[in-house]
Amino acid sequence: MKAIVCNNFGPIKNIEYKEVDEPSLNEDSILIKVKSVGVNFPDGLLVQGKYQLKPETPFIPGMEVAGEVIGLGSKDNTDLAVGDRIAALSQLNGYAEKAVVKISSTFKIPENMSYDDACALLCAYGTSHYALKQRGQLKKGETLVVLGASGSTGIAAIQIGKIMGAKVIAVASNSEKQKIAKENGADISIGYDNLKEKLKEISAGKGVDVIFDPVGGDTFDTIARTMARKGRLLVIGFASGSIPKLAVNLALVKEFSVVGVFWGAFTRAEPNEYKINMIELFNWYQKGLLKPLIEESHALSEAANVLEKILARGAKGKIILKP
Repeated sequence: MKAIVCNNFGPIKNIEYKEVDEPSLNEDSILIKVKSVGVNFPDGLLVQGKYQLKPETPFIPGMEVAGEVIGLGSKDNTDLAVGDRIAALSQLNGYAEKAVVKISSTFKIPENMSYDDACALLCAYGTSHYALKQRGQLKKGETLVVLGASGSTGIAAIQIGKIMGAKVIAVASNSEKQKIAKENGADISIGYDNLKEKLKEISAGKGVDVIFDPVGGDTFDTIARTMARKGRLLVIGFASGSIPKLAVNLALVKEFSVVGVFWGAFTRAEPNEYKINMIELFNWYQKGLLKPLIEESHALSEAANVLEKILARGAKGKIILKP
C-alpha cells in the first residue's frame, strides 16, 4: 500500500510518498480502508520533531482517519463488522491507504455524515469542545473570544460556543477570514489591530469571560489584559510559532485563570468523558447545529504541500487528504 513516511525528523518537504508493508492486526484492533484523512497543525510539528510526541523513525504521521472496516482482529470483543463506516483517532499511521486502529478509538459514522466531516469532528471539534466544556466551563450569556477564528479549531469553537449560549467574538487576520467566521456563527468579527481597545469597547469595559487562543505569540500579552474577573484564558496552541510569557501579576490583579488545553492527554486519561463528548458532537451534527467547513481536499501524495500551507496559517477550515 502507499503511505506518507517520515524517515527522519526535519523539513516537511522531506517526507516521502512511498510503498510500505500493510499493517498487521491484533485482537483489539481493526483494519480500515481509509477514505479521508484529516490534516492537523500538530502533524506538521510532528514530522519536524517539534511536537510533544517524538516517535521512533521511520513512521507514518496522521492522527484522524475515516473509512470502511475491511478486517477484524477479533470478532469477540467488538460490535463492528466488515463494511461498517467508521471514524477513528490514532496517534500515528493515518496518512496511508489502509490503517490499523484500536477498537476503543473508533466511532460509527451516521449515514448522513460524510467521511470528511467525520474527520473534522475528531480533532478540531473534539479539541474545541473539550476546551469550552471541561476546561473553560463556558456558561450561557458569557462572552467568548476566539482567536485564529477561520481555522478548523476556530470555526469549531465559534459553532460550539453558540450552541452553549455564548456571545462569540471572532478574531481573524483579514477581511476574508473575518467573513468566514461570521458565516459560521460569530456575532462579531474583528481583526488583530487595536485588539485590546476593541475588546474593551465590545465588552463595555467588563472584560472577556473566556478566550480561546490557539495562536500564542505577542497577541497573548494583549488578550491577557482584556480578561474579566473570574475569566478563563484557554491555551490551545502556538500557531504563531512563538510561545508567550505571562505577566503573572495580571492574573493576580484581574483574578482570571490561565487554563491549559491538551486534548490528546484528555482522550487518554479520561476515555469515558472523551466518548461522551464525541457522542454529543455527533448528536449536534445530526440535529444540524454544527457543520464543519471543509476548505478543500487533496491527493495523499500532496501531503507535504498541505502541511506547509497549514503551518503558514493559510488554511480556512479543514483540509482533507484522499488516498
